[in-house]
Amino acid sequence: HGGIAQFNRDLLKALCAYPDMEEVVALPRLVLNAPEAMPANLTFVVDAGGGLPAYLKATGRYVLQGGYDGVICGHLHLMPLALLAARLRRVPVLLILHGLEARQPSAHPSANWLARYADAHVAVSNFTKTRFEAWSAADPARGHVIPNCIDLKRFTPGPRPQCLRERYGLSEGPVLLTLSRLPTQELGKGHDEVLEALPALLETHSTLTYVIAGTGPDADRLQAKAGNLGIADHVVFTGYVPEAEKIDHYRMADAFVMPGRTEGFGIVYLEALACGIPVVASSADASAEAVRDGALGEVVNPDDPEDVQRGIHTALQKPRGVPEGLAYFSTARFKERWHRVVDHYIAHASEEHVPDPPALVTE
Repeated sequence: HGGIAQFNRDLLKALCAYPDMEEVVALPRLVLNAPEAMPANLTFVVDAGGGLPAYLKATGRYVLQGGYDGVICGHLHLMPLALLAARLRRVPVLLILHGLEARQPSAHPSANWLARYADAHVAVSNFTKTRFEAWSAADPARGHVIPNCIDLKRFTPGPRPQCLRERYGLSEGPVLLTLSRLPTQELGKGHDEVLEALPALLETHSTLTYVIAGTGPDADRLQAKAGNLGIADHVVFTGYVPEAEKIDHYRMADAFVMPGRTEGFGIVYLEALACGIPVVASSADASAEAVRDGALGEVVNPDDPEDVQRGIHTALQKPRGVPEGLAYFSTARFKERWHRVVDHYIAHASEEHVPDPPALVTE
């Protein structure tokens, strides 16, 4: 679940669609659900997700077989293993960067050090790219930005689902929605800012309801905060939202609001926009890039309560509808971007790659 998992699924499809791609081998670190339908030229090694020993065994098996033309490292923490696999077969290694793991040095010193030796690093946002390059000593010229994408055939506008309004006991008034995990270690999704803006917003939108969709250990704190602010009657906690119900939850809303500080990109903004829901993003993280710096949605400063109120009020005044320009994030554009990277670094790579480190350190 989540944006990184969806990015990985979209990446595998894009790689498999590359002209004359014989085989793509995916070694998942974790397998939480049964794999969905896969392209014929994708080998999805399910047993690699059975814990660290199983992962190392599966990776070693394919390294010994050889015959691969490049390695794509899906997470910074796996860089020692990915670089070893690339170095042994003298092929390029590309590193993908998402968000929190790349903004500052991680708790994995060897991965931090080896990150600079990737032939290229591909970040989901310029926000993540620049912060990674600031501490890693990676060459910015070898950095690329390929944002998340959205399936515009799956996520579409539609009628408001009355069944959900009845389930959550919603009035006929406007609905604000935030859909995300609720982790205690990442208090930066924007829930606090929206809760704090609600009393002022209720002065002009008296029937307004804020729906917090998602589950996690921070739910109790947020519920207590809503009570302390005297707005508990205007806040609904849905708990876990199954993937099959996600689109209907977007369509239930009048505005999707997540003015946080921790997004490496934020695929939920694209999903809401594709469902025709006005969006409020943040100037303090990469979500501003998800709305093209204001072209597709509102961008607010989460440290400025009045600006948060302004952005939400503006979004509530907007008509529902898919904004012009959202196709910038289409699956077709995502595929094109990745094919250009594969062209340059893997399919037509020269023999000269980033110099190897003097010694390979593993954890």
